[in-house]
Amino acid sequence: MSFRARIAVSAAAAVALTVIFASVLVYLVARQQLRAPVDEALATRAADISRQPLGVFETPGGDTVLAVRPEFGEARGYVQLVRSDESVLVPLRQDIRLPVDADVLAVAGNESAAYWKDLEVDGIHLRVFTFAFGPDAAVQVARPLTEVDKSLEQIGLFLLLIAASGVAVAAVLGLLVSRAALAPVTRLTEAAERVTETRDLSERIEMSGRDELSRLATSFNTMLAALEEATRAQRQLVADASHELRTPLTSLRTNIEVLASDRALPTGERSRLLSDVVEQLGEMTTLIAELIELARAEQQASDPEEVRLDLLAADAVERAQRNMPGVAFSSELEESVVQGVPSTIERAIANLLDNAAKWSPPGANIEVGVRNGEVIVRDHGQGIAEEDLPYVFDRFYRARSARGMPGSGLGLAIVRQVADAHGAEVVAEQAEGGGTRMVLSFRRAPAISAS
Repeated sequence: MSFRARIAVSAAAAVALTVIFASVLVYLVARQQLRAPVDEALATRAADISRQPLGVFETPGGDTVLAVRPEFGEARGYVQLVRSDESVLVPLRQDIRLPVDADVLAVAGNESAAYWKDLEVDGIHLRVFTFAFGPDAAVQVARPLTEVDKSLEQIGLFLLLIAASGVAVAAVLGLLVSRAALAPVTRLTEAAERVTETRDLSERIEMSGRDELSRLATSFNTMLAALEEATRAQRQLVADASHELRTPLTSLRTNIEVLASDRALPTGERSRLLSDVVEQLGEMTTLIAELIELARAEQQASDPEEVRLDLLAADAVERAQRNMPGVAFSSELEESVVQGVPSTIERAIANLLDNAAKWSPPGANIEVGVRNGEVIVRDHGQGIAEEDLPYVFDRFYRARSARGMPGSGLGLAIVRQVADAHGAEVVAEQAEGGGTRMVLSFRRAPAISAS
């Protein structure tokens, strides 16, 4: 059974239970209201009999009968006197005798109180009231419930029709409501099936409102967006790697083929080729590592924490000075606390320092500053041409002046990726007096106070 059908059945069952409960309650109230006049009339008649003695006379045939008002012995009511010796007297024209049992005899012997009872006598449904009369007798007064039963039968049929109609209407409304309520689930299912069939992660579900199903659709759209972004990053990694590795692999293969051939090489040529192979392998290793880092950063997000920007910069400067002794680093670091992921911020600062060292002449000074949530790196190299400034943070972009230098073209792209992930900003500009000034600013990111 489908979920929609289960909702409709549940709604119909709930309405059915409610209607049945209400119908039973209405039936009982109507039964009480219809039987009350009968009980009241019997109680009144019993009071009348108790206030005056019952006459007894003999018929010409020698039978002893009760002398009561004629109207009470007609079809509208019955009366019967029962003595403790089990003898019974009825009016002359009353052809129905009420059954006498131990309960009646107990009332006749003053051993039990008066009571009400329903009886079926000769196919007639009777309401009977039995009460004590004198020291050794009981009187039974009865009235037929035929009209009451007919009315109750009509009421019961009417309530049954109402209940059946209510259940049917509830089932139909349940189907309509479940169809409307489960429309987002249907769209979600169809979207999931289309994604499974077409592998198109750009599929989205249109939603409105703020209920649980809308939240489910929103979560599904968010999941699809995350999957689409992860797939895009994976494809970008493959495309970037295939594009950037093609040239060094070709060169590497050529050099290895020359070294593996039997051809005699000039003096020093073999050593030069081997040096080129080692250098190309190093560049490829760096390129692959940076490509993987870019892809990993796009797909994974760490929880931000309080970061001392000045301490991260100090660690990066110390490591850069150790790895690149050909240049000097001077730093002016003020205490600055930002919200972020320490490892990725430190990687971005290191890439800025590496880029500055690459463009600095031997013995040049690189100035590093941290203040007010900003990292400033300024070198004294040849600088970046005006037309190249808008593109220096693009993947694999290399200015004309840099195409003969080692590097993957991914270092500054990683810096911008880190900045974007933190809601920060990175810019490159020409510095006064030559060189380049790069600023990684976290001012736009959520700020926290330094302790």
